[in-house]
Amino acid sequence: MPTVTLPGPLRLGDSIEVATPVVLAPMAGVTNAAFRQLCAEQGAGLYVCEMITSRGLVERDRVSLSMLTFAPNESVKSVQLYGVDPVTMGEAVRILCGEHGVDHVDLNFGCPVAKITRKGGGAALPWKATLLGQILTEAVEAARPYGVPVTMKTRKGIDDDHLTYLDAGRIAEDTGAAAIALHGRTASQHYSGRADWDSIGELKAAVSSIPVLGNGDIWEAADAIAMVERTGCDGVVVGRGCLGRPWLFRDLSAAFAGETVQELPRLGEVMGVMRRHAELLGEWLGEERGCVEFRKHVSWYLKGFPAGGRIRENLGMVSSYAALDSLLVELDPDEPYPVSELGTPRGRQGSPKRVHLPDGWLDSRELAGAIDIAAEDATSGG
Repeated sequence: MPTVTLPGPLRLGDSIEVATPVVLAPMAGVTNAAFRQLCAEQGAGLYVCEMITSRGLVERDRVSLSMLTFAPNESVKSVQLYGVDPVTMGEAVRILCGEHGVDHVDLNFGCPVAKITRKGGGAALPWKATLLGQILTEAVEAARPYGVPVTMKTRKGIDDDHLTYLDAGRIAEDTGAAAIALHGRTASQHYSGRADWDSIGELKAAVSSIPVLGNGDIWEAADAIAMVERTGCDGVVVGRGCLGRPWLFRDLSAAFAGETVQELPRLGEVMGVMRRHAELLGEWLGEERGCVEFRKHVSWYLKGFPAGGRIRENLGMVSSYAALDSLLVELDPDEPYPVSELGTPRGRQGSPKRVHLPDGWLDSRELAGAIDIAAEDATSGG
């Protein structure tokens, strides 16, 4: 049993209370309605829709609107929104709240991808402190008539010489944001190295009126408890750690309730989750498209298991439930979970990179002229 005092329910504004203070981070091409439903079936938490651009919503882009699909078990409709223009962001929030009944809006200021930061967007934007405040103000004011809380996610900064997270916390409080989440890496780190949990603790100490959530290197439920113990944060945001492991939310629910985490699943249980995942994708996209979409998850589910190259390759080509079932039956359901995979990174890692920025971006914390709308692209990451 943990000795740390565990945080209670996560409260966002006056309208949302999340029993287990755990948030699923949006991941492009992964956290669609089917995956969110699967995770929610495993345990309590807040499950956020894939990131949508504000301009895409305002311009009624078909792909952007199609992403506003929610599972039957999503009692809180949560959407992550990305944008660079305050007016457009405000209008997008009004569309989400007024036309789509969204209950929570999270703003992403953490994307480190070069084509975004090169134009001043993503993780580069918080360097322009006034612009960050204007975007948050417009979003919060647009959501206020609907009683919808607006939160934000950010990184430590551009690099170790250009940190912005403490200023971002102050701005979030001043503009009426309901919470702030911090990924303990800079943009230059991308997903490499170790997350700096101490920065999360520093932000928690600096922010007094709204919850602070920690993000980075939560691979097991024990990592979440360790982060809370070390930083005092009010909850955690989980991204890559749940790839091929949606039962992580079951373990997190138990851990935050002070209960013993269940035993590791054997391959048979993993196979059952895989089949359920494919079914949910099929209900949303149709059987063939759902199975095709499922293919990308196979390597994550089977990571570390002795499944064999032929089966893995064929599972990566399934297009029907029958084909999936005929392959899964060849696996040994009694195979124990590969403990060597516990506590290890999942998904992308890469290496540190120079952050590409607009010319003169670092010369001032104020924005000179208009930001390039090309900075707004449907690229997820934080």
